[in-house]
Amino acid sequence: MLTKVLVAYGTTNGSTTRIAETIAEVLRNEGISAEAAPSRSVTEVESYAAVVVGGALYAGRWHKDARRFIRRHCRTLAGRPLWLFSSGPLDASASERTIPPVPGLKRAMARLDARDHVTFGGCLQEGAKGFVARQIVSSGKGGDFRDFDQVKAWATRIGTEFTAESQGI
Repeated sequence: MLTKVLVAYGTTNGSTTRIAETIAEVLRNEGISAEAAPSRSVTEVESYAAVVVGGALYAGRWHKDARRFIRRHCRTLAGRPLWLFSSGPLDASASERTIPPVPGLKRAMARLDARDHVTFGGCLQEGAKGFVARQIVSSGKGGDFRDFDQVKAWATRIGTEFTAESQGI
C-alpha cells in the first residue's frame, strides 16, 4: 500500500520552496512520510499515495514548472488525492480572505478532481530574479507576505484527511 506524499512545487525566487517544505514538514510531524521536491525534477508520481502541488503566481498565471508537472502527470494525478496551492499576492490579502485559483488552475482542478486549493501570500525580496521582479522590489512593493500559521493549518487539514482516508475512516 502506498503511504508516501509528494509536495511538488514551481518557483523562481525560492519563496514557494519554503512553503512546500513547511507543508512536508507538517505532514511528517503528523506521522506521514512526505517529501518536497521541485516539480521539474520529479520524474514519476506512481509511488506516491497523494500529491500536493504548488506554484508561484506570475502575471495571473501559475508557475510554468507547476503547470508542466500537472500536464506531464495528469493521468496518475487524476487517480490520487490531490491538493493544490498558489503563492503570490504581495500584500496581506491572502491572510484576510480566500483568493480563488487563477482560471487555468481552476480548470485543472476540475479535470483532476483536486480536493482543495489555497492561495498563500508571496515573498519578493532584494536579489529577486527577473526584470519585473526587480522593478517591484525597487519600487518598494516587495516584501514577505507568507503566513506560515496559515500554511501549517492547511497542511494539518491535509494530514488529517489523508490519515483518515488511508485508515479507511
